[in-house]
Amino acid sequence: MTALPPDAPVIEARDLRKEFVVRVRAGRFRRTKRVVGAVDGIDLTVRRGEMIGYIGPNGAGKSTTLKMMTGVLSPSSGEVRVCGLPPVAQRVRLALRIGVVFGQRSQLWWDLPLRDSFDLLRHVYRVPAAEHAARLRRCRAELDLDGFLDIPVRQLSLGQRMRGELTAALLHGPEVLFLDEPTIGLDLVSRQAVRAFLAELGATGDTTLVLTTHDLADIERLCRRLVVIDHGRVVHDGSIEALHARYGSRRRVVADLEEPLAEPPVLPGAPLLRVEADGRRLVFACESATASEVVAGLARLVALRDIAIEEPDIEDVVARLYRAPAPTPAPTPAPAGDVAQGCSITSTAKVPGASAS
Repeated sequence: MTALPPDAPVIEARDLRKEFVVRVRAGRFRRTKRVVGAVDGIDLTVRRGEMIGYIGPNGAGKSTTLKMMTGVLSPSSGEVRVCGLPPVAQRVRLALRIGVVFGQRSQLWWDLPLRDSFDLLRHVYRVPAAEHAARLRRCRAELDLDGFLDIPVRQLSLGQRMRGELTAALLHGPEVLFLDEPTIGLDLVSRQAVRAFLAELGATGDTTLVLTTHDLADIERLCRRLVVIDHGRVVHDGSIEALHARYGSRRRVVADLEEPLAEPPVLPGAPLLRVEADGRRLVFACESATASEVVAGLARLVALRDIAIEEPDIEDVVARLYRAPAPTPAPTPAPAGDVAQGCSITSTAKVPGASAS
């Protein structure tokens, strides 16, 4: 297995595109072909050890991108390399270097105890026994697996199965871990356990994580870099703080007063958002003024009982981003000949650790 140079990107996509050809009704007995663009020119570079949040609304192209990066789907055009390999052409070699967890799909054997699934995966990936035992020991401790290792997978709760899926994806020591909705449907305790484990995994810097999710709390707790995709295109690539600054989300200062005021104070750079609790609570937005300036200004003007600073809600700012006008798609040429084969999103080949869904 050839290692990448330390400064080489682990994932590199250039003008990556994926189109599907679908047949639509054009009369009682006729069907016409229509090209649907799922991914429309994505450029992305991911370095070793990064934790990337890859988010977007339903139909934005998130899962399609992951399937191209894991070799399940072939790009219509453009180029993608993962661990220095073209995913489709080197699918088997790549499978030994990546791990994949899809929230609604399983790579475990449904009727076997969890322990037996792990042992079978050791042989599938050809992992030395000592390495396999060391990684399993770590996962057993950090994901608390011992209570259900001998229970058939079909009898596990969703939270237990997801912890098993994470373990299965990591036993061969992947360089990149792709996570598609890993906490979907989990209860609060299981969700916190999965987040804590992933945070610990990312902190070591040995594994690159690419996380797609609709749970923005996962992104806030795990990822420093956020890539937002909409209509198949990247509309933001940077920190969460940069996203807040770009789309105007603001901190809020909540002031509880000793006595209600006849007229709320006016603070430069901090508009009053609302008055609550019969005039005893004032909520200000920090625009050009900082939170400390707002607090200092209030302390000079009114008698304060309590003060709180609320961080901006990422859900609000992402919703604002999605409401922005959609990017204008490039004209799509008419398909030449019979290209209906491009509309299949499933594969009959078995890839260890990946799902074709």
